Amino acid sequence: MTPAPPGSTPVLLYDGSCGVCARSVQFVLRRDHRRQSLRFASLESDFGRRITGSDPRLAGVDSLIWAEPAPGPSTPSGVRPSLAPGDPLPPLRMLVRSDAVIAVAAYLGGVWRGLALVGSLVPRPLRDGAYDVVARNRHRVPGRSDRCLLPTPAERERFLDGPDA
Repeated sequence: MTPAPPGSTPVLLYDGSCGVCARSVQFVLRRDHRRQSLRFASLESDFGRRITGSDPRLAGVDSLIWAEPAPGPSTPSGVRPSLAPGDPLPPLRMLVRSDAVIAVAAYLGGVWRGLALVGSLVPRPLRDGAYDVVARNRHRVPGRSDRCLLPTPAERERFLDGPDA
């Protein structure tokens, strides 16, 4: 299945030097059998810096960010705004911390959607507190790597870290 073009689906930004984050991306790739449309970019990539630089609220965020074009009217041609590299950024809906994790789980569907629903019932301060504990300690977990993820050829199209991103 060919992934949807960048911008027509959400992008998950992650810390590319974090082993836990890289394994999380691999976890999503292994379980995304249905849609195969979620795109990925490391926060350190040109695309990641472009997204994080577009919103002052993201200054200092160094873990997961879920970015998607904000709900709203389509362009006159009926096409939603694009997150494609080189295109001007549309208004974005950004989710961080535990909200980003819940968005990923809901995207995966099935039992993960159910877990997302249960997770969303937990008050955000509690969810984010738990998220922050993991985030603060994620570089202590074995697997920290200065190496990049090596996606399969089929998965490679879903990453926006390349020279054109």
